[in-house]
Amino acid sequence: MLYSKIEGIGKPLLILHGFLGMSDNWKTLGSQFADLGYQVHMLDLRNHGRSFHADAFNYEVMMEDVVAYGKFHNLTAISIIGHSMGGKTAMFLATNHSELVDKLIVADIGPKYYKPHHQDILAGLNAVDFSEKPDRNQVEEVLKKYIPDFGTRQFLMKSLYWKEPGQLAFRFNLDSFNANIEHVGSAIPENKLFEKQTLFIRGGNSRYILDIDLEQIKTHFPKATLETIPNAGHWLHAENPKIFFEIVQQFLKS
Repeated sequence: MLYSKIEGIGKPLLILHGFLGMSDNWKTLGSQFADLGYQVHMLDLRNHGRSFHADAFNYEVMMEDVVAYGKFHNLTAISIIGHSMGGKTAMFLATNHSELVDKLIVADIGPKYYKPHHQDILAGLNAVDFSEKPDRNQVEEVLKKYIPDFGTRQFLMKSLYWKEPGQLAFRFNLDSFNANIEHVGSAIPENKLFEKQTLFIRGGNSRYILDIDLEQIKTHFPKATLETIPNAGHWLHAENPKIFFEIVQQFLKS
């Protein structure tokens, strides 16, 4: 069963993080949604955070993990927020199990295929030799050689933990990511459809959802609307959480 943090009472709202993320990335926004009267479930998807590790890693198995989670907690009429990889997982769920989903919110990812583009990040993560028992500063020095962006490094460093005294490790399953990275960019199959209310939100500085993508989005999600958060990139919910919260709040109330 997937690990989760559950907060609040009311209609279920699931939040699915992006690739290399975890539920902790959403704790502030999760609390805000709980205050609106939702029971917020912030999940760690397989091979991430405190959830189980497995060799299989693709959207079909991640979707079924979420279905099993919903059944275990007796959740119905679920609203779901997914960012990036979590957004693609949410799209797979909505188009294959529409009876479970009430409203769908997808943050900065489209239904199309994306070429692998995490090579530098994976190279940096694979370059860390934990057998040398590095401390946090030493881990960051290794990552810096491959990942110049400070914010990206800090995001990755959140998955560091003390496996035992004096021994750091990453919580995520790097071996599975190395073996399955091509699956992260998979497209929604052409014949899949979700005909309920759907909201796509993109960062104004991000290239993940382009204007020309709207036609394809509408073929899978005919009731979809698209909102743009200006001066925000791919991590739009972290870069401008206030506007992100306001947009989602209005959609959930509609």
